[in-house]
Amino acid sequence: MFKTTEHDFRAVGRGAKCEYHFDFTNLYQEDVHVAAVRSSCGCTTPTVSKDTLKTHETAAIIAKFNTDSFIGQKSATVTIVFDKPYYAEVRLKVEGYIRTDISFEPAEVAFGELGSGEESEQDITVTHTGNSNWQITDVRSHCEHLQVKLSPPQQSPGMVRYRMRVKVLPTMPEGDVRERLTLISNDTRFPTTEMSVNGRIRPSLSVSPAAVNLGTAKPGEVVEKRLVVRGEEPFSITEVVCADSRFEFDAPEGEKKLHFVTMRFTAGDSADQVGQEIRIETNLKGGRSVKCVATGSVEG
Repeated sequence: MFKTTEHDFRAVGRGAKCEYHFDFTNLYQEDVHVAAVRSSCGCTTPTVSKDTLKTHETAAIIAKFNTDSFIGQKSATVTIVFDKPYYAEVRLKVEGYIRTDISFEPAEVAFGELGSGEESEQDITVTHTGNSNWQITDVRSHCEHLQVKLSPPQQSPGMVRYRMRVKVLPTMPEGDVRERLTLISNDTRFPTTEMSVNGRIRPSLSVSPAAVNLGTAKPGEVVEKRLVVRGEEPFSITEVVCADSRFEFDAPEGEKKLHFVTMRFTAGDSADQVGQEIRIETNLKGGRSVKCVATGSVEG
């Protein structure tokens, strides 16, 4: 269910905003329910983004590293208790080192929500205390859609301050953005410090719901659902593709920002588990398409 069960925040500044999303997906036909989440240490506060998931739905356990109230090397075990479809426990591990000599203002790069293809800039003040010879030698990221520019350092006795401008490029992929910047310094003891970059690129095309639950159908029964397809600009639906011939679709004609697609599933005569990907193709630039998944079962 979980893509990963461990995360290292590495070295972070005091007061920096540090969160990690442990994504998990319901792989079962039955609903999955999270009954409780708890942490072995107050340095980490866990929450769940959604406690009940239907088939193929995804949620996250959000582990917040409390850098404003703890310092030094810290670690925690986060326990997730499931009570549906059966009882189970999953343990996640987080750790990190909270530095007292580095601070960020604001505590993270949070650019909010942007449209697809938009760009945004934010200035961050990085302050180091205790050594006026401290230097940032490089800033790195695994994300090629971020650009960073450092101003010359402002030095005073026992303190160094940098202004760092972080730019989100228009090539940033759509969806949630949870990246981090790694500051490389001349500090041989702690050469790296992490900083979070968060936000969301609003999709130019979306379908709701992304996971369609057909329920349990009797042989010959017709189950009808409605899909809502939204775009940032007017578009037309050119085709709805599904490999299962038991599915039929009625798509409206013409160009508009909002379309309602009627989906019908006709159950066969034998028992079956249903799981199909549906692709809605449009006339948007590049032949943009959007996908959803339909799941359910047929009684014997």
